[in-house]
Amino acid sequence: MQFDVIIIGAGAAGMMCAAQAGARGRRVLLVDHAEKLGERIRISGGGRCNFTNRSVSADNYLSQNPHFCRSALARFTQHDFIAMLDKRRIAYHEREHGQLFCNDSAEEIIAMLRDACVDAGVRWAMPCAVQGVERLANDAALPWRVLTDQGTFRSESLVVATGGLAIPKIGASPFGYQLAEQFAIPVVPPRPALVPLALAPELLEPLKPMAGATLDASASFAMAAFRENVLITHRGLSGPAILQISSYWQMQEYGSGKKRPLEIDLLPGIDAGDWLEGQRQGRVHLPNLLAERLPRRFAHEWCALVGGDKAVNRPIGELGRRDLEHIASQLNAWSLMPAGTLGFAKAEVTLGGVSTAALSSKTMAARDVPGLYFIGEVVDVTGWLGGYNFQWAWSSGWVAGQFA
Repeated sequence: MQFDVIIIGAGAAGMMCAAQAGARGRRVLLVDHAEKLGERIRISGGGRCNFTNRSVSADNYLSQNPHFCRSALARFTQHDFIAMLDKRRIAYHEREHGQLFCNDSAEEIIAMLRDACVDAGVRWAMPCAVQGVERLANDAALPWRVLTDQGTFRSESLVVATGGLAIPKIGASPFGYQLAEQFAIPVVPPRPALVPLALAPELLEPLKPMAGATLDASASFAMAAFRENVLITHRGLSGPAILQISSYWQMQEYGSGKKRPLEIDLLPGIDAGDWLEGQRQGRVHLPNLLAERLPRRFAHEWCALVGGDKAVNRPIGELGRRDLEHIASQLNAWSLMPAGTLGFAKAEVTLGGVSTAALSSKTMAARDVPGLYFIGEVVDVTGWLGGYNFQWAWSSGWVAGQFA
């Protein structure tokens, strides 16, 4: 019942950390309340796990301290994780934007990490519910005491890899944040990230005829912009570009001041004003012209929404210059104010978490609580869609495994 390291959370970060610490000769116990190992890995990427990305840098992450993740990402890179797959002979393929997926199944990643833990002598307590954590100031050798439904365990180091609040149906919980607060470690309020956005009823109603439309568009907010698919849904906005920009839109919750809308460029790479001006000599109607570049049903409904009946029923040459300027501005910067998100149930990951100001970027250890580490999604580091969050799990887990 005594160990060198206890790791709470047997997900991507936890298993990576356990395997590394065990390989150093540390006696490691991996504790998790779930019945299935690595469920988050198993369901990701449609069951094939988007395990990393060809191109990874700190620019692909959001945090109150955007530089915090640099050290871990540099010390265990995407190439290092790919080398693990190559050694295991796990076949993978690349999709758009450098995303890497298993050819066969995410189960191969889980098995690779599980076997690495077994080879390193890691012990498991799973399913095992943690009922409390104590730090004994009068015991320098084994200060950590973890009370569970399988008994009490003691250790020199404690690593928290409990994840965030996204996807509660597979067991997400606030345990890691509560543990941080128990030891006076600040937590940036968790919010859903990489999540579809909801629109208020008065804004959603005129968009209902467009529901189901998929657009090759660019979604932007502040200085961030992503060109991928945008999907109009019966509840608001979704699709990869919206999931990406949702994290940046959520970041404004941490500041003060009035919320701002996001913008969608329906004709990315095209100056809509110049393009429309070039069509003014013809007799084509605006919906038919837009249907050359946008889904036909969407083009018709959007013209009616933005330009009214005259934009639908008159040839483009009969529209006034001011009308065309308004339509052009909306084509390149259609402004929409979300009412919020669809919540943690629909979110890919969690924005916010254990404050990086309280952690060492070189070890992932809490600066003021000796022997306590936080890794993975529980930390205030949130990646883009496309394998970046798994890479943070591998990198932060690897780093903590060198020190815990």
